Amino acid sequence: MEYIYGALLLHKLGHPVSEESLKKVIQSTGSHVDESKLKVLIASLNGVDIGAELENANVAVAAPSAAHSAPAKEEKKEEKPSESAAGLASLFD
Repeated sequence: MEYIYGALLLHKLGHPVSEESLKKVIQSTGSHVDESKLKVLIASLNGVDIGAELENANVAVAAPSAAHSAPAKEEKKEEKPSESAAGLASLFD
């Protein structure tokens, strides 16, 4: 989880989310860097627009709370998560 937090921190601060920069973030906490976790995360983030994914995540989180305050009439919309989001989800298994 700390690797994902590190990647999010780098993104938020406008720094590139690279193997080298994420390694520095993890090392700066005094933790040992697990090279395999680092490589898997960086490979999973290849080509992913983190900002867009975070925006989609915010919409997904906000939608249920909006549904509770809305009338009982509900529309079912099934959306498939993007491939990049599915790849990130596999890191939590």
